[in-house]
Amino acid sequence: MTDFLDAAIEAARAAGELLRQNFHQQLRVNATYKHDIKLEIDVTTQELITDLLLQKFPQHALYGEEGIVGDQGAEYQWIVDPLDGTVNYFYGIPHFCTSIALRHRDQMVAGVIYDPIRDEMWAGRKGEAPTLNGEPFRVSERTELSDAIISVGLSKTGQTIREGMPLLQDMVQRVRKCRLLGSAALDMAYVACGRFDAYIEQGISLWDIAAGWLLIEGAGGVVDLQPRLDMKDKYMVVASSGRIQLNLQ
Repeated sequence: MTDFLDAAIEAARAAGELLRQNFHQQLRVNATYKHDIKLEIDVTTQELITDLLLQKFPQHALYGEEGIVGDQGAEYQWIVDPLDGTVNYFYGIPHFCTSIALRHRDQMVAGVIYDPIRDEMWAGRKGEAPTLNGEPFRVSERTELSDAIISVGLSKTGQTIREGMPLLQDMVQRVRKCRLLGSAALDMAYVACGRFDAYIEQGISLWDIAAGWLLIEGAGGVVDLQPRLDMKDKYMVVASSGRIQLNLQ
């Protein structure tokens, strides 16, 4: 597992350097949607990560936001979001990251989330305490919802926005602050290290939260991930420290 985690860290740092070099530069837009943007740099970054990981582990598969490589039934599968926070990146907002997780059969066994602007690397292996830039961390010790800071994501479709808005409206009255920062993977990392107390989203992809899932559980938190039956390959996620009562309706 050490080799796997070291490879993920190396790939995340390389991806982060590429993203740093191109931040605030002119960017090629591959596609635009009502609530999203697809950039060429997303694809280029995933290709870099793919080359670095599969050169070391050619028998592995890769499942990423920008496409899949290899036999998706392989014993080991890398789950990659090369640039989580693409809209932030495009608009020059310095809040985005790279997320890389490794799944062995049906379990996440290693994961990293790297914020290249702040040079923050969350890293973990299953069964071990995760680290932030080499230092172990735990989830928040806060127990009162009124003291909590949570993120309520609104996803990218009209349906998930309609579902998320009542939850946001409810939570903003009950917690200290709600935050919508534009990167699901960083939201998960922030829950893991105690900056946030919870992250809730109605429709998210596995590559957005795979690494954060491992980090949160490794740091003592809980992740409830439920597949959406009405949206292909989308999930509802409630990730928290496990110390607050969210009482979701």
